[in-house]
Amino acid sequence: MRPVYMITGGITKFAKAHPEKDFRLMVKEAFDYALADLPGLSRADIDGTVCSYFSDHFTRQLKAGAMVQDYLGLCPKPSRRIEGGGATGGLCFQSAWEAVASGRMEACLAMGFETMSRVNTWKGNEFIALASDTNFDYPVGGFYTGYYAMMVRRHMHEFGTTVEQMAKVAVKNHQNALFNCYAQSPASLTIEEVRRSPLVATPLTILDCCQMSDGAAVALLVSEKTAQRLGGRPVRVSGVGCGTDAMRMADRPHAPVILLPHESAAEYANMKYPGVHSFRGGRMAAKLAYEMAGVTDPGRDLDFVELHDAYTSSEIQTYEDLGLCRYGEGGRYVDAGTPFLPNIDYGLKFPETSRWPRLPVNPSGGLLACGHPVGATGLMQAVFAFWQLQGTIARHLGDARLQLPSPRRGLIHSHAGTGTYITVSIMERV
Repeated sequence: MRPVYMITGGITKFAKAHPEKDFRLMVKEAFDYALADLPGLSRADIDGTVCSYFSDHFTRQLKAGAMVQDYLGLCPKPSRRIEGGGATGGLCFQSAWEAVASGRMEACLAMGFETMSRVNTWKGNEFIALASDTNFDYPVGGFYTGYYAMMVRRHMHEFGTTVEQMAKVAVKNHQNALFNCYAQSPASLTIEEVRRSPLVATPLTILDCCQMSDGAAVALLVSEKTAQRLGGRPVRVSGVGCGTDAMRMADRPHAPVILLPHESAAEYANMKYPGVHSFRGGRMAAKLAYEMAGVTDPGRDLDFVELHDAYTSSEIQTYEDLGLCRYGEGGRYVDAGTPFLPNIDYGLKFPETSRWPRLPVNPSGGLLACGHPVGATGLMQAVFAFWQLQGTIARHLGDARLQLPSPRRGLIHSHAGTGTYITVSIMERV
């Protein structure tokens, strides 16, 4: 496989609705931004595309990807559509990586969007629920907030995780988004405000959940030769991994924990895994990406993480799947202040010392605050990670407070269903 680099990207503002724009125009805005950010890049340099969007129902259009391809002026070049629930954008990013790594293309554009505002919230939740098992779970009232409420209830029972720890995740991500002009719902929150917000599915309140959104994002991945020719400040995609699991949680067997290099079997000798408290697919995705990128201790080898926080609870669960802390320690990881940015005042007190080195998680604001236009979300993460590694956050956001000092390596993570598709990609400064 050949080395693969990201050389430019763009996003639109994520919003509850963009009634004045259809999906084609949103993708074009992100694409035009990416073109303008790398002088000398033209459509002629792009060999093909991968297009990601979650649901045909939101656009009422079965061939939306083909329509985007045409609107961007990229016909008759190759294209294909990727769909994989909430991980659609992450799968799209890795599909574009494969096109370049394999030698099939020198430059592949990953582009994604969603227009969720075209339906009422209750109808949107129904469409999303169709990404569960419609033979067994969905007919008896299965919907995603209910699934994640059940999973975090088990996490609370097994490991002592608290609603206050979950609320701290919401405080962190919404506060980060105050400095992100592309975010849908930036806010300065308190733990009490998160807990007082309307209950959706106990213990999850509305502020524990991400929102339906409109938005688009693009990322251009290229070969080393093309990166050298086009210049700019490329970022290498050094590791990719994907994991899966059974759709029905009742079908998931107990098995030994998939170990990362810095862990031992003895640590988890008495834990039933994965149960419904953890995502085996996420651990597999992390293991494969770490092996490819040479990551042996993610808490120390990574400088930031942009992960799929559709719920505050799933962010805590994902800390553990990624090996940032041990299984069962996710709540304490939050209490220690480990995933918080060091230069922002969240109105929270953290202990003077921690067993974990500071590792900012979702400096962009994540899905909770940026929004979740599903087909675009994983690509949005890639764009923010790219800007972070370039050191260009201030230029793109008009504010430097989210910029980390000289980050070398970051991770992006996409998650679908109740863990049925999960991707992890590692990006490194060159």
